[in-house]
Amino acid sequence: MSPLHASILRRRQEVNPLAHVDWVTIIIYLLMVVAGAISIYAASYDFDNASIFSFDEFSGKQMRWIGLSLFLGLVLLLMDWRVYETYAWPIYIVLAILLAATPLLAHDIKGSLSWIKIGSMSIQPAEFGKFATALALAKLFSGYNFQLNAKPSNYLKALFIILLPFVLILGQKETGSALVYLSLFFVLYREGMSGLVLLAALVSVIIFVVTVKFIDPGPLGLPVGEFVIYVLIMALMSGMLWLYCRRRTVARNVTLGFIVIVGGSLVVASYIEAELPGQWIMMGALSVACGYCLFELMRDYSHQLMVTVGTVAAALAFMFSVSVVFNQVLEPHQQMRIKVALGIEEDLRGAGYNVNQSKIAIGSGGLTGKGFLQGTQTKLKFVPEQHTDFIYCTIGEEEGFVGSVAVLALFLALILRVISIAERQPTVFGRVYAYCVASYFIFHFCINIGMVIGLCPVIGIPLPFFSYGGSSLWGFTILLFILLRIDAARRERHGGRSA
Repeated sequence: MSPLHASILRRRQEVNPLAHVDWVTIIIYLLMVVAGAISIYAASYDFDNASIFSFDEFSGKQMRWIGLSLFLGLVLLLMDWRVYETYAWPIYIVLAILLAATPLLAHDIKGSLSWIKIGSMSIQPAEFGKFATALALAKLFSGYNFQLNAKPSNYLKALFIILLPFVLILGQKETGSALVYLSLFFVLYREGMSGLVLLAALVSVIIFVVTVKFIDPGPLGLPVGEFVIYVLIMALMSGMLWLYCRRRTVARNVTLGFIVIVGGSLVVASYIEAELPGQWIMMGALSVACGYCLFELMRDYSHQLMVTVGTVAAALAFMFSVSVVFNQVLEPHQQMRIKVALGIEEDLRGAGYNVNQSKIAIGSGGLTGKGFLQGTQTKLKFVPEQHTDFIYCTIGEEEGFVGSVAVLALFLALILRVISIAERQPTVFGRVYAYCVASYFIFHFCINIGMVIGLCPVIGIPLPFFSYGGSSLWGFTILLFILLRIDAARRERHGGRSA
């Protein structure tokens, strides 16, 4: 090939984004949407031998959404990649206004005000708010000399971008869709946020679960859960003093002091055969530990010691607020779903019905499944919403363990591919946007599968590319194909060379 022809070919490749698109990701995407359409057909099949392409069936409608999604993806790939960065703020503002207006425009569907009817179809703006929020967060981080840890106001800006759609969607009574946006805190961690924030989130979940689940009387007249939480908070304090503050002597002293006070109280209570004021004893033991840390703080100021004491105080405050939030803030049906998920109550005819039938369907599939269109639980409609949020149980029943693992492998491949794309981005904008996409997929995947097999409360989270719904499919397609277009632009920025 002559130098002139080589130059012409290189120039064509530079202006043609399809020459640099990540085809591995597109193949995974196509496999997932096709498998999703087949699963929807299986879940909605009712022995009438209807075609998978019939628009009277959910599968046919999904095929139409898939066709439109492929066209939409092609358009997104052919657009100039600079559009996404340039118009990130206007897109975010427009979607925020739409989310705020949705409760005023939407019809009540099972208590939710999140669907807007346009002609013969309905759309859910919350699904499109995901890519808008990801673009806005990426735009913020790509600003000149922006560093998350540079000043507190940078944290406030990032939190505002994440929490605005979260609050607006909560106003639509769509708790599940709103919680998805909190997954973006993983992006903040990737961009420099302290790991203590994620530790605090983990501790909060543990405190909530243990406090709600274990309410039987325990040592010192305290509920078992509350007693365990006091011990865990002390263990957290000792661990932070040992690993975070590097104050091993202080960690040893506060741990021994706590053991002496609590252990001595248990011995005295068993000896006098009477109940002691357990809450005062536990609070007193932790107060002594915190007081000792404050004494060390006065001797030698340490930011780490301040953080440790503050963490303990916050954990205690959260523990006392759990019962208030659970009993007075959450709705009765939300309380019941949490109780069912934690095994506190079964309620097989009410809140636990969906999950129980789903587990029966998945378990009955065995190793290789009952065969395509041969599932009894799904064909006889024992599992409500089996073509949407509970689509995974159809796969488990008909394709068995093998098919279930294949779906998990597809999601793992997609998530790892997105993370790989994120790490090879030459710009902060591309990297942050890619990690936003990965966070969304991880959250949806983990919560939906956990919900279907009974590990998480039922909160209405679709399985990307598998659950029926045009808004969900379009939303995830937009998310993914904007990322692929940004990634394809790497070589355009570097004269055709891979970055």
